[in-house]
Amino acid sequence: MTAIKHALQRDIFTPNDERLLGIVNVCKAGKKKKNCFLCATVTMERPVQVKVVKVKKSDKGDFYKRQQTWELRDLTEVDAKDASKENPEFDLHFEKVYRWVASSAAEKNSFISCIWKLNQRYLRKKVEFVNVSSQLLEELPKAEESVPSGESQSVAGGDEDALDDYQELSTREEQDIEGMMEMCEYAVSNAEGFAEQLSRELQVLDGANIQSIMASEKQVNILMQLLDEALGEVDTIEGKLSSYEEMLQSVKEQMDQISQSNRHIQISNSNNVKLLDEIQFLVNYMDLSKGHVRALQEGDLTSPKGIEACINASEALSQCMNVALRPGHEKLMAVTQQQLLFAELRDTFARRLTNHLNNVFVHQFYRSSCLSLPGHDQSSTLSQHTAELSLPKHSPLHRDLLRYSKLMEWLKNTHREKYEGLSRTYVDYMSRLYEREIKDFFEVAKIKMAGTAKEAKGKFGKSQTTLPRKESALKQETESLHGSSGKLTGSTSSLNKLTVQGSNSRRSQSSSLLDMGNMSASDLDVADRTKFDKIFEQVLSELEPLCLAEQDFISKFFKLQQHPAVLPPLPEPEESDGGTPSRIPRQAEHRQSLSSEKDVVRLMMNKIFQSIETELNSLIALGDKVDSFNSLYMLVKMSHHVWTAENVDPASYLSTTLGNVLVTVKRNFDKCISAQIRQMEEVKISKKSKVGILLFVTGFEEFAELAETIFRNAERRGDLDKAYVKLIRAVFVNVEKVANESQKTPRDVVMMENFHHIFSTLSRLKISCLDAERREAKHKYTDHLQSYVINSLGQPLEKLNHFFEGVEARVAQGVREEEVSYQLAFNKQELRKVIKEYPGKEVKKGLDNLYKKVDKHLCEEESLLQVVWHSMQDEFIRQYKHFEDLIGRCYPGSGITMEFTIQDMLEYFSSIAQSH
Repeated sequence: MTAIKHALQRDIFTPNDERLLGIVNVCKAGKKKKNCFLCATVTMERPVQVKVVKVKKSDKGDFYKRQQTWELRDLTEVDAKDASKENPEFDLHFEKVYRWVASSAAEKNSFISCIWKLNQRYLRKKVEFVNVSSQLLEELPKAEESVPSGESQSVAGGDEDALDDYQELSTREEQDIEGMMEMCEYAVSNAEGFAEQLSRELQVLDGANIQSIMASEKQVNILMQLLDEALGEVDTIEGKLSSYEEMLQSVKEQMDQISQSNRHIQISNSNNVKLLDEIQFLVNYMDLSKGHVRALQEGDLTSPKGIEACINASEALSQCMNVALRPGHEKLMAVTQQQLLFAELRDTFARRLTNHLNNVFVHQFYRSSCLSLPGHDQSSTLSQHTAELSLPKHSPLHRDLLRYSKLMEWLKNTHREKYEGLSRTYVDYMSRLYEREIKDFFEVAKIKMAGTAKEAKGKFGKSQTTLPRKESALKQETESLHGSSGKLTGSTSSLNKLTVQGSNSRRSQSSSLLDMGNMSASDLDVADRTKFDKIFEQVLSELEPLCLAEQDFISKFFKLQQHPAVLPPLPEPEESDGGTPSRIPRQAEHRQSLSSEKDVVRLMMNKIFQSIETELNSLIALGDKVDSFNSLYMLVKMSHHVWTAENVDPASYLSTTLGNVLVTVKRNFDKCISAQIRQMEEVKISKKSKVGILLFVTGFEEFAELAETIFRNAERRGDLDKAYVKLIRAVFVNVEKVANESQKTPRDVVMMENFHHIFSTLSRLKISCLDAERREAKHKYTDHLQSYVINSLGQPLEKLNHFFEGVEARVAQGVREEEVSYQLAFNKQELRKVIKEYPGKEVKKGLDNLYKKVDKHLCEEESLLQVVWHSMQDEFIRQYKHFEDLIGRCYPGSGITMEFTIQDMLEYFSSIAQSH
C-alpha cells in the first residue's frame, strides 16, 4: 500500500498541486470485483478544496488514471453499515448513493476517520456519519506510511497532526515574507547567511524599541496624570447622579399611585361596557314585543292577516326561547321569569292553534262529505255521480289548510305531542271521507262497466224473463267481487241484472278459444271493449291526481320534506279478528323502521287511502268476470300508470299501490292465457263431419288481432310476447292432436289447412317474436300439402306404373336399359298392351273422380282446392314425363307413345276445375 500511495502522489496528485491524505482499496458492492482506490485529497493553494477521487488502473495495467472526482462538500452522509461489528462495506451519499466494499475493515475505518477530520477542519456543512462508532471518530487515523521524499509531513497520520497545529498566514504576513525574501535573493541557496542577517536585523529592531520606550516615559507620566483627573471627574458626576436619583424616587412613587388609579378606572369602564353589552343582549334577544304577545294570546287564526301575525309572533317566540344564553344568564331572576313567560305563551298558543286546527279539520270534513246537511242520505251520492265518473276534488281544503303550514312546523318543533295529535285527527277524518267517496266512485264505475255487458246482450236479443231467477245469486257474487260491506241502493239491482245478462251471453260455438269467461269475445264488439277501456282509464286517471295531490299536501302541510328524520304520529293499532290488540308495539317498532320522509308519507297515505287497493282489485275482478279479455286492456293501462308513477317518485304510495294491483292484473292475464290453452286441450271434434279450420285456430287469430291493437307501443309488450309463444305452441300441439284423432278428414288435410291459416295470420300481423313459429307453420303446411297430393293422387295409371316399376327393377339388377325390351315380361308388345288400357277418356274420368274426392276433404273457408288441384296437376305431369323418359331410354326407336299428351292432360285438369 505504501508503494501505491507513493506512486499515486507522484503520478496523479503532485502534478495537480494536491496532497493525498487518505486512501482505501475498494470495489463496488454486488458486482464483479474490479478494484479501484478512493483517495481523500486537499489542494496546495488557498482556499483549500477537499476532494474524494476515484483512481483506477489503466486497461493495460501499466499506470494509474483519475476516473471520477467528487467535492467533499457534496457528500451528505457516510454509512458504515454496522457500528458494533467489523464490516468492510460502507456507503457514500453524493448526488446518488455509492456502495463500496473495502479490502479490509481497517482500511475502511482509516479512510472514514480521515474524511471525518477533513469535514471537521474545512467544511461548514457537516457530513452525517451513520453506523460509525464514536470512538473511531474521536481517534485520529494511525499513520501507515509517510509521503514521498520532498514532503514535510506524512500522508496518512503526519499531515492530519499538522492540520491540528497549522495556523494559516494572513495576507499581510505573506506579503511581508515575500518582500523580505525578494530582498535576500540568496535566502534559498544560503539559508545560514540569511538566518544571521535576520538575527542582526532583529537585534537592531529590539534596540530601537527599547530606546523608543525610554524616550516616551515623560509622555506616559502625563497620560497617568490625565487619567487621575478623569477619575476625579467621574466621582463628581456619580455624586450628582445619586442626588438626581433621590429626587426621582419620590416622583416614581407618585407616578405609581397615578398608574394604579388609572388601572382601576379602566377596569371599572371595562366592566360597565360588558354589563351594558349583556343588558343589550338580553333586551335584544329575550324581549318579545307587545304586539307578538297579543297575537299569541288572542290573534285571529281565521283571517290571512291574523294568521300572518301569528306566524311572525311564533317565529319571534322561537327565537327568544332558542337563544343561546351566555354563562351565568340562567342565574338571573329576570331571565328566569322571562323564560317562564315564554313557556306560558308557547303553551297557550299551542292549545289555541291545536283547538283551531281540530275545528278546521272537523268543519272541512263535514262540509266536504255533506254530513252537516240535515236529512242527508248517504246513498244519494251514488246516484248523483252515475252520469259522470269523477272523484270530488279537495284542493279548496288543501289551499285553506296550507295557510297554517308554517304554524304546523312551529308546533312540530315546540309541542311534539300536540303535533302528533293533529296528525292523527287529520288522518282519521280524511280516511273516513276518502273511504266513502272512493266506494261511491267505484260503485259508479262498476255500474258503467257492467253496462257494456247489457248493451252486448241487447244486440243478441236474449229474453229478459230469465233474469230475476238469477238476480239474488249474482248479487252475492258481485258484492264479493267489489268487497262492499253494505248494500247498494237504487242502482244495485240494475248492476246485478246487467251482470247476469253478461254471464248468460255465450257464443253458439262454445268450443271457441275465446269462450273463456261468462261472456265470449264475439258478444262484445270493438265499441264495447273500447268503452270498458275508457272506463278503466278514467278510474285510474281520477285516482292518480287525487293521490298525488294528497301526498303533496301532506308533505307540505306537515313539513316532512324539510325534516326527513322527524316521524309523524302513527295510527293506533288495530284489533285482530279475535278482538285482541295487535302484538306489534304502536310506536317503538314503527319508528325504528321508518328512516326517511318517503316512508313517513307513505305510512300516512296507506292509512288515508286504505280502501283504494281493495276497490281496485274488486273492479279488476268484475272486469275480468264481464270479459276475460279485459285483462289485456287492464294490463296495458295499469302498466302505463305504474310507469308514470315510478317516474314521478318510485317510492310513493301511488307507485307502490298501483304496483301491487298490477301484480293482480298480470295474474288475471296469465289465468286468461292458461284458460285458453286448457280449452284447446279439451276441444272435441265431430266424427261425422269434416274438421276444417279449428275454432281455436281462428280464436288465436282474433286474440292476436285484438292484442296487437291493445298493446301497440305498450310498456308491457314482453308479457304479450311470452303469452304469444305459449298460445302458439299450444295451437301447434293441439292441431296435430286433432289431426291424429280425425276420422272423417285425412290427417294431412287437417294439418295443411290449419297451418296454412296460421301462417297467413302470422304473416299478416307481422309479430316479430313469432317469426320462428311462422316459418315452422309454413314448413308444416308445405310438407302436408305435398304429402296429401302424393297420397291422394296415388298412381292414376296403376298398371302402367307397375310395368315401369318392373323395368326399373331389372335395370337395378344389372340389365342394360337398351336390353330391357328383350325381356319376355317387358317387351314392346307388353308395353303397348298396358298403354292401350289408358286412353284419354279413362284418364279424364279418373281425374274427375279425384277432384270430387278432394273437394269433399277440403273446407271452403281456407280456399285451398285450386292450390291442391294445381299441385296434383304438377305431380301427374311429373309422373308422365318419367314414363316417357323410361320409354325413350329402354325402348329406343320403337315409336311407342302414350295415348294422350301433356297438353291433353292440361286440358283435362282445366276443364274439370271449370266444370265444378
